[in-house]
Amino acid sequence: MNKLPRTLIQNISQLVTNDPLLDGTQLGLVQNAAIVIEDGKVLWVGESNKAPRDDDQEVVDANGQAVIPGFVDSHNHLVFMGDRSADFARRMAGGQYSPDGISYTVGLTRQASNNDLQKNAENLLTESLNSGTTTIEIKSGYGLTVADEERSLKIAASLTKESTFLGAHVIPEEFKAAPEDYVDLVCGPMLEAAKSHAKWIDVFCDRGAFNPEQTRKILKAGIGVGLKPRLHANQLEQGEGIAVGVELGAASVDHITHYSQADISLLAASTTVGTFLPGAEFSTRTKYPDARPLLEAGVSLAIATDCNPGSSYTSNMSFVIALAVREFFFSPEQALWSATKGGAKALQLQDVGHLGVGASADFLILKAPSYLHLAYRPGVDLIEQVWRNGRKLK
Repeated sequence: MNKLPRTLIQNISQLVTNDPLLDGTQLGLVQNAAIVIEDGKVLWVGESNKAPRDDDQEVVDANGQAVIPGFVDSHNHLVFMGDRSADFARRMAGGQYSPDGISYTVGLTRQASNNDLQKNAENLLTESLNSGTTTIEIKSGYGLTVADEERSLKIAASLTKESTFLGAHVIPEEFKAAPEDYVDLVCGPMLEAAKSHAKWIDVFCDRGAFNPEQTRKILKAGIGVGLKPRLHANQLEQGEGIAVGVELGAASVDHITHYSQADISLLAASTTVGTFLPGAEFSTRTKYPDARPLLEAGVSLAIATDCNPGSSYTSNMSFVIALAVREFFFSPEQALWSATKGGAKALQLQDVGHLGVGASADFLILKAPSYLHLAYRPGVDLIEQVWRNGRKLK
């Protein structure tokens, strides 16, 4: 690949770097800013009038708009077929969410061709990119057979380095009478087929899915073959999921709709990130959790879309930011950090989610003078340009 030219992005009204050393704040703001990138990396950031100049460099005018790091969407289910809009309508009419709906998607996914699954996932990935997501995680979990989980992971791994084996999404219908046999399948032949196509292993530890003992067994099996643990925890009720995640050193415990003071203490004393998925509460019409106790305790938080056909069919991180601010009591600063640097921490990535020197040149030029507009103007497309690895993609 040819070396990318040095590029100066100038006339930035407000630059969000997520480098607190620049101004002592969480977002590391620079006003009247510029950024220099070279060969896909950030070379320099600072005030525009101090930017290094080079006669050979390309110059991009941000036209007085804000620049932020690209979104890091750390929880997604993009490999599936079909939709569950009827389920959504039923919930909006007062029905309750149940993991049983996953079985419907499993049936359609098993019947789909590799080409159709790949095309659907690629379309959703493009949708995500155009709305500002430059790093994404993708799970399996709608196959639930050895062959279907393997092909799902091959598709996920073709689209991102952050692929996750979620064979333990729910117990499939054919194993309802023998759930331990399915756990053994996940830990044995399914894991063996999945391990070369995944970086992560995940388990849905909650009512109607997997209990804490099953979760430990599956995660330990994945850790034993070199996969890194993460998990769905406490979406539907208070349980042991967060404790299990911290115990096993999970990078992230996701959903965490229900939590206790003990859970907060465990997360605050650990390196495990707590990830909220606001689209799930929105789409299932369930009570929004209050993030303030976790934020006040110093827990590292991420927010992600949870894009899936059943409980959060959105790929738009700006929408998730607006929900986090309005309903979860994040400040706009905390929400943006959690959608960028927080997501990177949830994926244990050092070079994305911020615009410090040496970081990957993944950033967005907004159609707004400040990042505040992401929550201030919900539902409006504010992504003017998307850059990833120093290349303009939108």
